[in-house]
Amino acid sequence: MRGFASLSTRGLLRLQATAAPRDAWICSSCHYGQVAQLRSAKSFSSSSYRFGKELKDKPFYATTPIFYVNASPHVGHLYTMVLADVLKRWEVLKGGPPALLCTGTDEHGMKVQRAAELQDVAPKVFCDSVAQTFKDLAKKANIANDFFIRTTDPDHRDAVEYFWQTLQAKGFIYETKHEGWYCVSDETFYPENMVTKQVSPTTGKSIMTSIETGNIVKWTEERNYHFRMTELKDRLLDFYKKNPEWVVPASRMAEVVKWVENNLEDLSISRPASRLTWGIPVPNDESQTIYVWVDALINYLTKAGYPNWTPGSEHLGGWPADVQVIGKDIVRFHCVYWPALLMALDLPLPKRILSHAHWLMGQRKMSKSVGNVVNPFFALERWGVDAMRYYLMYCGGIAYDTDYGNYYITQSYVKGLQGGLGNLLNRITRPKVWSVRDAVTHAHEVRRQREPKSTTAKTLAEGIGKTSSPVCETTDLHHKLIASSAETFAEQMAKLNPGGALKGIMEMIFETNAYLQLAKPWDLVKQGEMQLVKEIVYCAAESVRVAGILLQPYMPEKAAGLLDRLGVEPERRTLAYAKLHADDTYGVSRVPLGEGAQSSLFPPIPYQEFDVED
Repeated sequence: MRGFASLSTRGLLRLQATAAPRDAWICSSCHYGQVAQLRSAKSFSSSSYRFGKELKDKPFYATTPIFYVNASPHVGHLYTMVLADVLKRWEVLKGGPPALLCTGTDEHGMKVQRAAELQDVAPKVFCDSVAQTFKDLAKKANIANDFFIRTTDPDHRDAVEYFWQTLQAKGFIYETKHEGWYCVSDETFYPENMVTKQVSPTTGKSIMTSIETGNIVKWTEERNYHFRMTELKDRLLDFYKKNPEWVVPASRMAEVVKWVENNLEDLSISRPASRLTWGIPVPNDESQTIYVWVDALINYLTKAGYPNWTPGSEHLGGWPADVQVIGKDIVRFHCVYWPALLMALDLPLPKRILSHAHWLMGQRKMSKSVGNVVNPFFALERWGVDAMRYYLMYCGGIAYDTDYGNYYITQSYVKGLQGGLGNLLNRITRPKVWSVRDAVTHAHEVRRQREPKSTTAKTLAEGIGKTSSPVCETTDLHHKLIASSAETFAEQMAKLNPGGALKGIMEMIFETNAYLQLAKPWDLVKQGEMQLVKEIVYCAAESVRVAGILLQPYMPEKAAGLLDRLGVEPERRTLAYAKLHADDTYGVSRVPLGEGAQSSLFPPIPYQEFDVED
């Protein structure tokens, strides 16, 4: 299920978004003529593009941040990728316009320059190697990304240069001397109230650090270019006020508003080439290098076809993004700097920002220096791709950090997948004493003959001989649970809460296992109550079928395997069929069901209690 949008569809979208390609970069004098035309053209502005106004032919567009290549990927990168992938796949499951997902690598800046120097290789050679590792991770994790952007790509460099010169033409860039506390690790300047003095635990000497990240800062004086961000303060605050759910979770939206109210300054957007050469030079001034965060943020526009947009069809490349998934440590860049830059050019802002929390190890933030970073390739190999995707989505935090550990993964697998979903699938498909197909056929015949409200509850009550039977009540409630599951799931996804949506589906699975334990169809078989057995098996099968459809964004391969074993036709695996009684054709497995635990969809794993990644 990797290729949701066909190559032909993606190719068409790309061609539409780049209807007027440039063969090469144009000279500055010609460029300023184009900028003047752009300024006089009809504005594609954030003020006119509101959340309620939808363009039917606009693709759904989701992004991850582009990952910095100064080090290899870790499990936090994997979590971000999977979150965005689930949201993209959910849109595909819903049907409608094509859905696009962009991920990639951020390859410029001081940290990359130093990392390459340490390895005694050219920066581009260093970047090629690490970028390939991130590409490999996306492929290994079954991420359905349509684009993989690198900030060293020629089309991205063109987009950045165009963006810069448009800002300059609009009067948002000026040159001045800049003084402040600069952090190489964070690639940013911090105001005085965001730094503090500490004692180094290694040397015992006093050092200045960022209050926000704890990384060392040094006083820096240099001449560079600035972006007039303070001119946009009122527009930013007005936007936040009118769109209070723009950042998820709400606690980070509040942090963003507070930052803009109390800390907003004009932004230093270049660095002297004398100390930073690895980056995109400022157009017409090679003594300065464009600030890595300005460079990086524009990547989202690059793959949406910017700046080669045909007037009136700018949205065909996907912009504005429907959701941008980021980690909580880069909220300020994406929720303050990014909207300000877009507002300056009258470009529409992304519709939503999903900011997730971090993964910890032993209640400590993962760090290479501490040695508690999880290699995502090892994790995917050990536990399986879909088992890891399930664990990250089920246990991962949005508002609060989560502790990672092999013990927790084992518990998640054993309870949710092996003992929950896999066990339920086996309980209804493997017994020889009943047939899922017969149960489905019987249930739909009964529905055609009777009122739906009387079918299962009344039949089950009469079969057991107790009108107030707990089984009767449970069956009626369970049918309601199945009937409402897709709607409840969709509500959570609309809130950008894939973890909550997944927990709801798994709760239905746990309830179905409990229902079977109460109804005991295996005992009813011995009593000859086959009509009643069919009702019970059908109810359980419907739970699994609906769950299997909704689980496809989370576990693409395992969900497909589940639906194959249940006999659901491929064309009946969309959201339209994720409701009670929606499919009367399934019940004959499309694959061998096998025998024994090891042939189950989720076979047993050796139960070992690991506290750290070995």
